[in-house]
Amino acid sequence: MHSRPTFMKSIAAAAALALGLAAAPALAAQCGNSAAGFDQWKQQMAQEAARAGISQRTIQSALMPTHYSSRVISLDRNQHSMNLSLDAFMARRAPASFVTKGKRIIAQNRRLLDSIEQRYGVQKEILVAIWGMETGFGANSGNMPAFDSLATLAYDCRRSDFFTEELLAALAVVDRGDMRADQMRGAWAGEIGQTQFMAKNYLRFAVDGDGDGRRDLIHSKADVLASTANYLRQHGWRPGAGYMPGEPNFSVLKDWNKAGVYQKALALFASKLAH
Repeated sequence: MHSRPTFMKSIAAAAALALGLAAAPALAAQCGNSAAGFDQWKQQMAQEAARAGISQRTIQSALMPTHYSSRVISLDRNQHSMNLSLDAFMARRAPASFVTKGKRIIAQNRRLLDSIEQRYGVQKEILVAIWGMETGFGANSGNMPAFDSLATLAYDCRRSDFFTEELLAALAVVDRGDMRADQMRGAWAGEIGQTQFMAKNYLRFAVDGDGDGRRDLIHSKADVLASTANYLRQHGWRPGAGYMPGEPNFSVLKDWNKAGVYQKALALFASKLAH
């Protein structure tokens, strides 16, 4: 349990990070292209995190134990764009078995989904379609230590600025009491939870859907679905409007995922769940 002063400091840090504030570039930790300078970088990063308002407790529990991950660097260097046809993409990410399972999930969770739809105006089938396409309805959320991934990518020079902000946001998530550092496990680039939020989005858009005082996107179904709805609503989702190509909410799907085939597949998957 956080003491109130520490908690309020964490909230202030979270607010600053949510607005995209970061330490001055001149004070930034120095990136590197091999494991050799990682430990020195961590010392510099610890100072940067402290300047951003992160508590020493969180710095010591989440940042300082991190290890440079050659596996993460390899995965980062070997990304392949999705050049699949819509049919092939659907077969991989939204097969017929997912449609069947998704309809069953909607029936079993109708009260929760109805309450989220009433609050945020996001149709339940879109939320369940995202849940299915991202992690197979929570079955494959990833088990890589998020802080190892984010620290490695923040240190690596290729996208250091981007991932430094993500690392600071992840530290703020821990600092405000949503998760312990050792619970923050996910995909290789630091995506967290059952709908794969990056840390800055976790910090900005995660909500407490089950009323336990925490925003837990790994274990809480209510938090996951409500947070996903909040993300879409905050990005311009229009309650009651359509989401198929050419309809008002289709453009919001581009904010969720920039790949055109993903957007079309998501809309099609959701429409199948709705019927």
